[in-house]
Amino acid sequence: MTMLTPRTPTTLAPPGRSRRERKAAELASRTRLAGERLAGISAAPGVRALQSVDASPSGLTHAEAALRLERHGANAVAQERAPRWYVQLAKAFRNPFIAVLALLAAVMYWQDPADPGVVILSVMVGISGLLRFWQEYRSGRAAEALKQLVTTTCAVQRRAGSGCAPTTFEVPMDQVVPGDVVKLAAGDLIPADLRLLTAKDLMISQAALSGESLPVAKADTRTQDLGQQATTDPVEADNLALMGTSVTSGTATGVVVATGSDSYFGSMAGSLVGERPQTSFDTGVRRVSFLLIRFMLVMVPVVFMINGLTKGDWEEAFLFGIAVAVGLTPEMLPMVVSANLARGAVAMSRHKVVVKRLGAIQDLGAMDVLCTDKTGTLTEDRIVLDRYLDVHGDEDGEVLEYGYLNAHFQTGLRNLMDQAVIDRVGEAEEVVVDARFSMVDEIPFDFARRRMSVVLARNPLADGSAPGEHVMVTKGAVEEVLALCTHMADRGERVELTGQLRRHATRIAEDNNRRGLRVLAVATRTLDSPRETYSVADEDGLTLVGFLAFLDPPKADAARALEGLADKGIAVKVVTGDNDLVAARVCADVGIDVATVVLGPDTDALDDTELRALAARTTVFAKVNPVQKARIVRALQADGHTVGFLGDGINDAAALRDADVGISVDTAVDIAKESADVILLEKDLTVLEQGVLQGRTTFGNTIKYIKMTASSNFGNVFSVLVASAFIPFQPMLAIMLLVQNLVYDIAQLATPWDRMDEEYLRKPRNWDAKGIGRFMLTIGPISSIFDIAMFLIMWHVFAANSEASQSLFQSGWFVEGLLSQTLVVHMIRTRKIPFLQSRASWPVMAMTVLAVLTGLWLPFSPLAPSLGFVALPAGYFPWLIGVLLAYCTLTQLVKTWYIRRFGTWL
Repeated sequence: MTMLTPRTPTTLAPPGRSRRERKAAELASRTRLAGERLAGISAAPGVRALQSVDASPSGLTHAEAALRLERHGANAVAQERAPRWYVQLAKAFRNPFIAVLALLAAVMYWQDPADPGVVILSVMVGISGLLRFWQEYRSGRAAEALKQLVTTTCAVQRRAGSGCAPTTFEVPMDQVVPGDVVKLAAGDLIPADLRLLTAKDLMISQAALSGESLPVAKADTRTQDLGQQATTDPVEADNLALMGTSVTSGTATGVVVATGSDSYFGSMAGSLVGERPQTSFDTGVRRVSFLLIRFMLVMVPVVFMINGLTKGDWEEAFLFGIAVAVGLTPEMLPMVVSANLARGAVAMSRHKVVVKRLGAIQDLGAMDVLCTDKTGTLTEDRIVLDRYLDVHGDEDGEVLEYGYLNAHFQTGLRNLMDQAVIDRVGEAEEVVVDARFSMVDEIPFDFARRRMSVVLARNPLADGSAPGEHVMVTKGAVEEVLALCTHMADRGERVELTGQLRRHATRIAEDNNRRGLRVLAVATRTLDSPRETYSVADEDGLTLVGFLAFLDPPKADAARALEGLADKGIAVKVVTGDNDLVAARVCADVGIDVATVVLGPDTDALDDTELRALAARTTVFAKVNPVQKARIVRALQADGHTVGFLGDGINDAAALRDADVGISVDTAVDIAKESADVILLEKDLTVLEQGVLQGRTTFGNTIKYIKMTASSNFGNVFSVLVASAFIPFQPMLAIMLLVQNLVYDIAQLATPWDRMDEEYLRKPRNWDAKGIGRFMLTIGPISSIFDIAMFLIMWHVFAANSEASQSLFQSGWFVEGLLSQTLVVHMIRTRKIPFLQSRASWPVMAMTVLAVLTGLWLPFSPLAPSLGFVALPAGYFPWLIGVLLAYCTLTQLVKTWYIRRFGTWL
């Protein structure tokens, strides 16, 4: 005999084209190897399973268990751990723009340690990083608090020594080792992968692994255990119980064949730890950041060279070039993005949504495909009696009555379908039933017969029935019950069940199966010779009464929620481990167009290109395993979609991690919550819809700031470029440029509190670096036209055309530049006519007024001499008003043309 040793290979996948592909290949390889090993154990006799782990039916000794615990380690799977606070803090500052601002601050400090710009830039960098760190740190702690405390012990059979009798102990689950014999009962969590040795009436809930809503029956192995027919999927093996599942009814014993990372669950979890793949938010921010940095790298050297060549003062040209770099860089971008995301997270928390990764808020807004399981999302995650039918498929109250009698009087553990029948009957009817019948005997359910019967005595009442008459009521699987029937009830008559009628009844059951319903048959027998005890032999000569059909019903608001998501431009695709008939029925009930249901195994034969085409046209995938779910997500992403995935099971973890935004619920298994970016406190698509709108608002305000600031800054720098070439002095001092940017940027801190037009929120929104560049080049130069107009006014009207009067020139352009930047915010923030058709929120209006007043006050303030300002003449202000009105008018006209030409604005 040999001890079981961990079999996880050190090298699981060849190097792929990317780290993400290698991770996916590793997950597929780990899961396949674990599945193959478990399938082999399932196919072998129970004795062989014990031998493979060097164990006996009596269990391990305490000494053996301790030795194996040391060898194999704790029975725990790899988990994603939140980084330490100082690591999170460092990551909060990992941003291209923050790097640029830090570099500019360092250069300015090197040039002049007393430069106030150094402090300004440092404060911007600090606030931006700290704000992002605090929000993500706080959200991470909230997510940790959502982890549910579950039973952490299990019943294990062990011995004090080799010659001692076995005793059952409760041990912590993380101390279970290969070779332990575990005893299972209703309500127990399966602590590790088990090969069942004995089982009686065992029902296992495998929803976390397979997605199937109903519990599945495991083999009754009280007879000779020779193993089962080989299967490629250990979840389908009826003599295996896998870690992460739970017992809903029955009892069993099993030997542990795999623990921790060697378990089937652990094989999935081990490949999910580490750095997440890049999401659409990460990619978009990076592209936009480098677009703006490229503009800066082109413009700054040009300004530096022109100033140096025309003015001859290269040191001053260098300082001015640095100031231009600051002016061109949207230095508040990291801070505004962080403030936007933080405000979005707070707003979403009011809708019972916890945001673990701030960038996920914008990914929600960009999401155009949502992949979701059906259980608990589209359905109520409970079993109900949907219909009770006679042999012709018509609703018949007598079928419900007999089904209720069977469920009500049985003494064993009621399953979900028994409870569904009882829930369908009112309390008043229960009282009547108790008065009419008395329990005589019961023939319990077992998995060989797949049925159970109760024998009842009719109490003497005024209903015409013979007092004391015994009636057997049998309920169970259609095939088994039909095989025992010789007659059937046909509209009040008892008729012989001919071959034709038997086929007719079978067809009724099959039709309901095809509609995604779980069907049970109900039959009765009036017993001629009443007695006190009955046996399986008495289940014969039955009369078929009809059928009970069950389902996990769609949520009442699911159809409306799906319609709401569709109105927001989000396509919903159902990706479930449940069977195709149930999935198709539920989807049809909630209004999802089900053309063809694609089965998970069918996707394995497709290459990536073929799967992309299939995923694009398919709305329902069924019988999908974890690897297939993740591959479907990646196929949709490769087709250009921003994909969200909503799931709560072990089998959803890989897809949650690969999606642009992974969404789980607070009742999900821990690995699903750890893999998710967003956690819903209610598994409700309506809540998710609110999150989508908040995401789009957050994204809209962010992109609004980028376009406003980038185009305005580009226009200013373009104006500086023109002025530097033709004016014999600096058009604006470096300190003025910094102050102008500071006042403008402080005003933009209100942007996260702005509202978005309803039309903007109707469609998914994504980063478009090319569109931002086009916007800058189109809208930016408009301000330059009026800047040049102000140059001419200051030069010719106010004679500010020499170095002696340069302060007047600079003050005039400073005020016009700041006011035009501030007012154009209202032109750009909406595609409508500002103030008339769309008004900004009051914080934005207030900050606009404050920025305008500050700009008008500075040339007259006590700070004016230190900043290089002089008081402006009264005649300047009519010209200023005229320039600003003309600027706003032209911007509105260009905006109208731009929208018609390119079909977009923000």
